[in-house]
Amino acid sequence: MRLAVYNVENLFDRAKAMNLETWEDGRPVLEKFAELNALLGEVTYSSAGRQKMAALIIALGMEKSDTGPFVILRRNRGGLLKRPKTGGVEITASGRADWVGSLELRDEPINEHAMRNTARVIRDLKADVLGVVEAESRPVLKAFSDEIIASVGGIPFRHVMLIDGNDERGIDVGLMSGPQFPIGRMRSHVDDRLPDGSDRITFSRDCPEFEVTTASGNRLLVMVNHFKSKGFGGKAESDGRRKAQATRVAEIVAERLAEGWDFIAVVGDLNDTPDSDPLKPLVADSPMKDAFLHPAFNDGGFPGTYGLSNPGNKIDYLLLSPKLFDTVTQGGVIRTGMWPGSRPKRWTVYAELQRPQDAASDHAALWVDLDI
Repeated sequence: MRLAVYNVENLFDRAKAMNLETWEDGRPVLEKFAELNALLGEVTYSSAGRQKMAALIIALGMEKSDTGPFVILRRNRGGLLKRPKTGGVEITASGRADWVGSLELRDEPINEHAMRNTARVIRDLKADVLGVVEAESRPVLKAFSDEIIASVGGIPFRHVMLIDGNDERGIDVGLMSGPQFPIGRMRSHVDDRLPDGSDRITFSRDCPEFEVTTASGNRLLVMVNHFKSKGFGGKAESDGRRKAQATRVAEIVAERLAEGWDFIAVVGDLNDTPDSDPLKPLVADSPMKDAFLHPAFNDGGFPGTYGLSNPGNKIDYLLLSPKLFDTVTQGGVIRTGMWPGSRPKRWTVYAELQRPQDAASDHAALWVDLDI
């Protein structure tokens, strides 16, 4: 059977700020959005907080209207602000209880060429079981499989499952599998809490466990993950969050191994490199083994999985339990949907990939063939 993982970076709709040409273009918008959302959620608004909110609303392009180029402020009831005729914004609410509404990122459809290139990558993966990172919902994932993958000559997946996670933007993780690999019992970890007493959730999305029965009758446990990004907040905070996530996944793996599971795979975008301190509890200190290190695995000549696939861009993983690692017969990386750079082009891509905006994803797809 073939096990694979792919960060598809959403399939149909995503925040406009995340659809800009580069991550750095959209990052300031997302950071301002997060800061304003946090301030609006405070029970009591201080004078300094109100001034900061007003400045952020203007910076997000909402000085004259509740609809900005990338963000919408929805005000259903109560009074939050007023806009003087002389310009500017004045926050009139004294706290969250004074108004009812929300701050939302504006969505727009994904580039159609990019979406079809995503489908081409999945077609060419020929995976029996595919962990998917950054999908909006099960209906979207199912429609993508049935309609878009089929439209480029691929075979739709019989089984499609996605459990809503903790990300309010709808960035979730899921699993798709073929007819001979039904998805059985599932377990979510959306409510796991950090052990520091803060009562904060551990996983930015989730760490769902999917039990898959193979064509030969074996049981495979697949955990799909998308760890905390480096893009938001300070380095110490994001590193600490990823380390807590890696620690918790390692604990879950240890529990399943003790229960008698032989075949376990932890797959996904872990947003850090194999030698990083945050991933150490899972990548270095747990029994799990990186498929990249298997002698039968071909990395295509590049050590990374993201961007231009440099060593510092190895952030996607197929981590296998020892007995599962021993069943690997071959493995590899598909980069035909990634932008290859220009001077020189690093790898061959689809003819339909003419611009960076048409890339299927900034991530490579990883696969291994398992004799189970």
